[in-house]
Amino acid sequence: MPSSVATTPAVTLPPDYLERTYAGVLGKLIGVYLGRPFEGWTHQRIMAELGPIKYYVHEQLNVPCVVTDDDVSGTFAFVRALEEHDAHSLGSLEIGKTWLNQVVEHKSVFWWGGRGLSTEHTAFLNLKQGIPAPDSGSIKTNGQTVAEQIGAQIFIDGWAMACPGRPELAASLAEAAGRVSHDGESVHAAVLWAAMEAEAYVSSDVDHLINTGLKFIPRDSLIASIVADVRAWVKDDRDWVATRQRIEDTYGYDKFPGHCHVVPNHCIMVMSLLYAENDFTRSMEIVNTSGWDTDCNSGNVGCLMAIMLGMDAFDRPGAPDWRGPIGDRAIISSADNGYSINSAARIATDIVNMGRCLARKAPLPPAKDGAQFHFTLPGSTQGFRVRSSKGSAYQAVDTKRGPALCLELDGPIEVTTPISAPKEYLSMPTTYFLSSSPLVYPGQRLRVALRAGADLSQPVEARIRLQVFYADNNIVPVDSEDFVLLTPGDDELHVLEWTIPQIAHGYPIAEAGVVTTGSSGTVWLDSFGWSGQPDLTISRPNSAPHAASTFWDLQWVQNVSGFFAFPPTTLLIAQDIGEGLVSYGTRDWTDYRVTVSDFVMKLGSPAGVTIRVRGLRRWYALLFSESTEGKYVSLVKALDEQRIELATAEFQWTLDSPYEISLAANGPTITGSVGGVTLTATDEQYVGGAMGFVVTSGSLATGTIRIQSCK
Repeated sequence: MPSSVATTPAVTLPPDYLERTYAGVLGKLIGVYLGRPFEGWTHQRIMAELGPIKYYVHEQLNVPCVVTDDDVSGTFAFVRALEEHDAHSLGSLEIGKTWLNQVVEHKSVFWWGGRGLSTEHTAFLNLKQGIPAPDSGSIKTNGQTVAEQIGAQIFIDGWAMACPGRPELAASLAEAAGRVSHDGESVHAAVLWAAMEAEAYVSSDVDHLINTGLKFIPRDSLIASIVADVRAWVKDDRDWVATRQRIEDTYGYDKFPGHCHVVPNHCIMVMSLLYAENDFTRSMEIVNTSGWDTDCNSGNVGCLMAIMLGMDAFDRPGAPDWRGPIGDRAIISSADNGYSINSAARIATDIVNMGRCLARKAPLPPAKDGAQFHFTLPGSTQGFRVRSSKGSAYQAVDTKRGPALCLELDGPIEVTTPISAPKEYLSMPTTYFLSSSPLVYPGQRLRVALRAGADLSQPVEARIRLQVFYADNNIVPVDSEDFVLLTPGDDELHVLEWTIPQIAHGYPIAEAGVVTTGSSGTVWLDSFGWSGQPDLTISRPNSAPHAASTFWDLQWVQNVSGFFAFPPTTLLIAQDIGEGLVSYGTRDWTDYRVTVSDFVMKLGSPAGVTIRVRGLRRWYALLFSESTEGKYVSLVKALDEQRIELATAEFQWTLDSPYEISLAANGPTITGSVGGVTLTATDEQYVGGAMGFVVTSGSLATGTIRIQSCK
């Protein structure tokens, strides 16, 4: 198969494309978060300590349900290569560049087990050292053992969901993506499963799906052989426990080198699909109780089953509440700050728009005037949960307005959704670090739309509520002064808007939502969103009651060797070798200015302030640099491996001297100034993104950081 995808003509997309993709994303999340707590356990240990896996066991094992995990992060970060590059000529080379833009070294996406032990870590180092994909993942470069571990298969779901009913395109994209880090049988497994998932949009015949996948891999491959064996064993045994034992005896972990080979796990996935009989719950029990790489296997099987069955996958009579513990939430730890705290609804919409691009169609129109939380997909709560002791919140269809979040009151109620790293992060497993920034900031304008239900017993006041992290990781509520009064019998939609006030030192907002006074009956939360640019001042909180907290530091994506809290600086960062980046903010930030006081070059160059950051290798910056001809400042555009100077001026900066730097982006115009020197350039590629700092083989310090609108 080629490692690039040829230009394709426009195609017809399934009429239920968005809904099935939403189901597929949910299936992936449910599978991963179900299997994550006992990942790597054998079938025998699972049976002895947990018994058959019929539902979530995270509480038994004292871990949160929604956690950082490589299976979720890689799946939904790497598919964004379709946004970063030309989707119609995408190959391994471009997807490898997205790896370098999205992966925070030693922290985000995958297991950092070392060269030759972790396949993804090995491939990442190859990419970083200039070995391009697909050579970065080849058997020739890394050896067969490293290349044939499970990873290529783990991350394919996003590619398949961008190709509904187009298995040949899904197979090509999955191969191109898989070869960034893997080769051989691992890539064959990825290709087969991606083709099956793409075909699942138009067929629920499992045998047909498997036959479709087999068309795209070599007939003499080991993956083709093991699929034939498993199909035969299922037909003979009619008992998944017996078939699982045959798999262990013939293709078990002890038969293959490495710590997590693709073949044993692929066998379990195929077996689970065949025995499930189009029952999502049954598939989850089989694939998880079977053991080995449970979150990976369960995530792939869950995604395929949910695409195939649609939302009915979770609503079968007698099925447990698969969606409740997750609440639509997802965590994608990557260098795209504002994409880490996420929801199944947002991810599904983004993937559908990628698929529409591949089909040469316009993106979907934004729901409810672009509100970030709109509750329009079936059962979607988008992370909103009740924090008060009474009442409930669930998605339903408001007969007056359509889909919305239904708040059932039994007295006062508080309903919020995570906006930044959740407090549960403190009890998450430490294998995978969370790189993220909050979604909203002081200066931005929140907008909530509410309506009184017909059964509301008495008037209630509703306010916008923020939960803010402060010192010692404590969360403190902050409410809007204004409120809407919802009265019984009032059918009108009431809108409340509130500009988020300043928060001392730039402590992060943990959650956002609505709080009401007491009553009984129903209130409809129609939408919740925000707009505008941030207006805030960030300084290091050094003493009580404004002491540093885990979450103050955690709101910065830190792709550097050192990130420190030494007073009186706000940031003190260091990068041992090469270029490092620290960033803060989201792609919602478009036209804004950053002013940094007491910016100090301590060692090394280039270094400076960045704006409109869209990953580690896509940004604009005002940089201090030097060459054999002298010292200078320049406006620079980072585009993957390129550093393009847009404007330059001589500037005799010195180490250990404080400077005030201003850097602004307003439409296509980028303007930077320092020490009486002003530079201006025009570039239209990056319309929004975070701010931050670049440091190269050295260190820098900053004082107060001011961020405000250019308008």
